[in-house]
Amino acid sequence: MSIKPKLRSLPDRIRQVVLFEIGGLLLITPPFAWLSGVAVGDSLGLLALAALIAALWNGVYNSGFDWIEGRLTGRTADRRPFRLRCVHAAGFEAGLLLLTLPLIMWWTGMGWVEALLADIGLAVAYTVYALLFNLGYDRVFPIAPDAEAPAPSAGPPR
Repeated sequence: MSIKPKLRSLPDRIRQVVLFEIGGLLLITPPFAWLSGVAVGDSLGLLALAALIAALWNGVYNSGFDWIEGRLTGRTADRRPFRLRCVHAAGFEAGLLLLTLPLIMWWTGMGWVEALLADIGLAVAYTVYALLFNLGYDRVFPIAPDAEAPAPSAGPPR
């Protein structure tokens, strides 16, 4: 028998992605521009395009990760343990690094080593941000349990 816990709805997932990407642009663009020497406007354009790529990747990655986790554990994403949240965030950023490295090289004219270092810096910043954002998002917007499914037990009966 396959366990099928409830996943986030499409409108909820869209809200999550939009809030994540807007917050990331506001927090990450200024330090990226300062550290890379790329003008703020150019940095914003680059990071906005990277955010679009990340938004698409976010929906695909999070839905797939949630689906696999749910099938293996019967747990909803908002009940994910801290260690698995770290694995989740790192996996997302590793995939995104592969998608954005060529873009950074093309947009900025950086060599591959400089672009790789810039992309790694972005990945580290966004990994920390993703971990904190998703932890907060799950607290503010928990997944409502199905009416038909029993709520997960908080512990042994008393």
